[in-house]
Amino acid sequence: MTFEDILEIRPYSLERDEKRRIMDRRLFDLTKYHRTHCPEYARMLDVIGFDIRNIVSYTDLPFLPVRLFKELDLKSVSDDEVVKTMTSSGTTGQTVSKICLDRTTSSNQQKAMVKIVSEFIGSSRLPMIIIDCPGVVKNRAMFSARGAGILGFSIFGSKKIYALNDDMKLNVDGVKAFLEIHKGSPILLFGFTFMIWQHLYKELVQLKDRGVSFDLSDGILIHGGGWKKLTSEAVSSEEFHQRLKDVCGLERVHDYYGMVEQTGCIYMECECGHLHASIFSDVITRRALDFSLCNIGERGIIQVVSTIPESYPGHSLLTEDEGVIIGEDNCPCGRKGKYFKIIGRLKNAELRGCSDTYADKFK
Repeated sequence: MTFEDILEIRPYSLERDEKRRIMDRRLFDLTKYHRTHCPEYARMLDVIGFDIRNIVSYTDLPFLPVRLFKELDLKSVSDDEVVKTMTSSGTTGQTVSKICLDRTTSSNQQKAMVKIVSEFIGSSRLPMIIIDCPGVVKNRAMFSARGAGILGFSIFGSKKIYALNDDMKLNVDGVKAFLEIHKGSPILLFGFTFMIWQHLYKELVQLKDRGVSFDLSDGILIHGGGWKKLTSEAVSSEEFHQRLKDVCGLERVHDYYGMVEQTGCIYMECECGHLHASIFSDVITRRALDFSLCNIGERGIIQVVSTIPESYPGHSLLTEDEGVIIGEDNCPCGRKGKYFKIIGRLKNAELRGCSDTYADKFK
């Protein structure tokens, strides 16, 4: 099955059995493809004696620990086919993951993201406030996860403004003028969780105390990149939402879960506060003791599978996060597929979310 076939399906329209048939076909094809085209991946499968003829479901396919992309350059295309190299977030001294993209994989990442996000904000481009500084995207050859996130979501913006100057201070006059121009229209806001808290929310609180207020009641905020630092400040997701509503009237807030190793197939938070797997991906939870499959409602290590990666063997990855699958096909929001929540990082796992690695310097 090709990725183009999957693009024809609405992201949250398939029930379990039908989605599993599609995932089986596509992920089996990707496993065989990467075994043929990535020598390192082939050697790993050979070492464990993997034979795809003995596999019944995509949940039985081998998974790579996500940390492996910090140690090895894994790609299934030649060097001259690589058009972009993306790197994960990392604190000073950390080794970062390097993800090599060819033109096809890069294009398919964008197509999948458009399909997913449009289900939450509509198909029209919106005026957009990026809660970051413009300097973060200047190096277009080597994308960090933070820069890639900004550029990825920028496709949903018609007119765009960066809310922060390069010194990470709120551009009060610029944002004020932007809001006045687009008054009465929906506005998309995008940023990473801790940066929104540190550089937008806290600044808005101080401004409000001085009699300067912002009205973001027409806004739709999409944010992601890690909650570790906010958890250390005792700020829950619910409080994060409430505080933003109180200070600027912002009510439509969607978190998302994703990683540079599987860019494109993000897991968006619905109106009920649940993260959702689309037709382009799936989430599996595994027990730490033996990596067996967890039951619905059972805490386990998050594994993510993606139908997108063709330039590198990143279609089945074991993350360093813990989570719980809450249900499947029965979320009150009406979207089909698995829905889940992230509990946090595994003990002793490296700090790696865009928000968390940036926030580390605020310790």
